[in-house]
Amino acid sequence: MVAGQEDFTLDTAADLAGRERDGNEVRGRSPWALAWRRLRRNYVALASLGVFLLVVVCCLLAPVYANHVAHRGPNDTNLTGSIEVNGKSVPVISNGGATVLPDGTVVVVPAGQPIGPQWGAAGGQYVLGADQLGRDLAVRLLYGGRNSLRIGLTAAAISTIISVLLALLAAYFGGAVDWILSRVFDLIWAFPVILLGIALGTALSINGFHHAGINLAAGDLWIPTAVIAFVFIPYIARPLRGQVLALREKEFVEAATAQGAGPIRIMLTELLPNVASTVLVLFTLIVANAILTEVGLSFLGAGVQPPNASWGTLISDGQAWLSTDPWFSILPGIFIAVTVLSLNIFGDGLRDALDPRAKVRIEH
Repeated sequence: MVAGQEDFTLDTAADLAGRERDGNEVRGRSPWALAWRRLRRNYVALASLGVFLLVVVCCLLAPVYANHVAHRGPNDTNLTGSIEVNGKSVPVISNGGATVLPDGTVVVVPAGQPIGPQWGAAGGQYVLGADQLGRDLAVRLLYGGRNSLRIGLTAAAISTIISVLLALLAAYFGGAVDWILSRVFDLIWAFPVILLGIALGTALSINGFHHAGINLAAGDLWIPTAVIAFVFIPYIARPLRGQVLALREKEFVEAATAQGAGPIRIMLTELLPNVASTVLVLFTLIVANAILTEVGLSFLGAGVQPPNASWGTLISDGQAWLSTDPWFSILPGIFIAVTVLSLNIFGDGLRDALDPRAKVRIEH
């Protein structure tokens, strides 16, 4: 223990009202305030959150980069065009031929070879090179990340909201309601996430969805969003149901019932606040899994559909060029790894901060 510091735990409320620097008694701190105290001391978790936010900001600025730097949209092809690199005109897609270097070495460039990263290109075009259709890879990478993040975040939010509602209903009412919802959770749980996602994504990506007044055309980004949100429902609802079942028997619920509170009020004002920390941690981790699921589905052709870009479609497009242009797949892979790793590290830090058994170090 460091001199001048003491360790307190959340198990003793009297300690939480501890002493400040001047030794005066202070009011007890809320669990959220204590969680923030822990989290702000976890520099690794905060740095990971910063990395994730940096990726998000870069992807959100994709239109700015496309309009003012690359001067090309994500789907603008350029099969016959050329750019100026260090004062020389270089074709975006090679016409083929042989080049003799000063030392006598002959370099054969096959036809159809896309241009590589061009740091000296005029105006900053094709900084990361072009793909097989002459599209700017940097622009595609940013727009692909924008789509992947949008789908992952939106799917996680939808899945979390639906899961919380279903878990509260199942655990609070019990009986037939609990049995039916639990069997639904078990049915979805029985299928591997990727296989169920492929089945639903493939079916919906062909004809779209046109039922109950909802019209989603084939290729709409809401289709993979809805599929991913659906397949992750039991992964949030099942643990929350168990937690709410334990809370339902607590004295504060009985007291609220005795005071005349109805089911909706008890679920929203008594039960939900007590599982909010778990929901927050699960949401953070589900976002990372949703992004990975979207990448997998798009890679297999059941997620984002061409010409829209995502990190999964970029890796899929780069398969044919792994031997000659490996950065096609490496670059989106790096973005995926950094994004998912940063989210998982931050989620672990958030879980530790919200753990009521964790120690709080109070300086005075």
